[in-house]
Amino acid sequence: MEAVPPLFCFGVIADIQYADAEDGYDFAGRRRRYYRHSLSLLRAAVEAWATEKPPLAFVLQLGDSIDGLNARSGQSERALEQVLAALGRLPVPVHHAWGNHELYNFSRARLVHTGLNSRSCGAAAGAPAGDCQAYHFSPAARFRVVVLDGYDLSTLGREPGNPRYQESLRLLRKKNPNDNLNDPTGLKEPQFVEFNGGFSQAQLDWFNEVLKFSDENQEKVIVTGHLPIHPDASDWVCFAWNYRDALSVIHAHQCVVCFLAGHLHDGGYCLDSHGVHHLTLEGIIETPPESNAFGTIYVYKDKMILKGRGRVSDRVMHF
Repeated sequence: MEAVPPLFCFGVIADIQYADAEDGYDFAGRRRRYYRHSLSLLRAAVEAWATEKPPLAFVLQLGDSIDGLNARSGQSERALEQVLAALGRLPVPVHHAWGNHELYNFSRARLVHTGLNSRSCGAAAGAPAGDCQAYHFSPAARFRVVVLDGYDLSTLGREPGNPRYQESLRLLRKKNPNDNLNDPTGLKEPQFVEFNGGFSQAQLDWFNEVLKFSDENQEKVIVTGHLPIHPDASDWVCFAWNYRDALSVIHAHQCVVCFLAGHLHDGGYCLDSHGVHHLTLEGIIETPPESNAFGTIYVYKDKMILKGRGRVSDRVMHF
């Protein structure tokens, strides 16, 4: 690293999707998924992070920690225990985004009572009302991290009688007339599939207030969530339903330097028109056993340096 020490550094990992199951394939039947081995790769990441100098301030787990297969085999609780036990070997906080696979395994009401509820770790400040899992924390002077809830608008993880479920289903059916709501075929806005989600207006209003505070206090802000919010940092489907609304909030402020996401197992990157870096991390689940996919980000006053491992490339992001 640089001669000048970083202000802080943190680990990033995405889409572990662990299941005690034989290797399988994605929904298209083309891409291999290493369900059982993903836990070994996570443990290797934890071991590597434990030797970091300077030590990590925290780790971001960007969602989809266990795979939906666990729900079908009745192994959801056991699989989550194993993933959290591996991460629990770290001597620093782990901040969890919730992804679609968490919501295939558990209701939102249940997730609140698991180790994936980072809002309860004491670092959370001023979270939105209701069951929205967005929150923020400050790892160093003049830096803030905001964790967004990309499934705040979603049919996943809620009972059909829930008003937010009804609102989400109406929006999804309006945008997606296909019989299978996970099918993007023929859609003008192909992100409107059930395995994606969106941000409620209440969350966006809260987000705007957090960024206003950071502007006023001359803070730099790192935003994170499971779903990418820029199509150029993803493929043609895997990003938030109302990504434009989230981008509009970010672009109305000066403070945001980076958006970190998972969900797209291939990863992605772009620098947007307002100078915000959008980094989508490669997924552990589609990483062969002989490789890995995680990184450490070193934060300086004018840049972030990503030291990638395996499929994750090194990158310097100036701001």
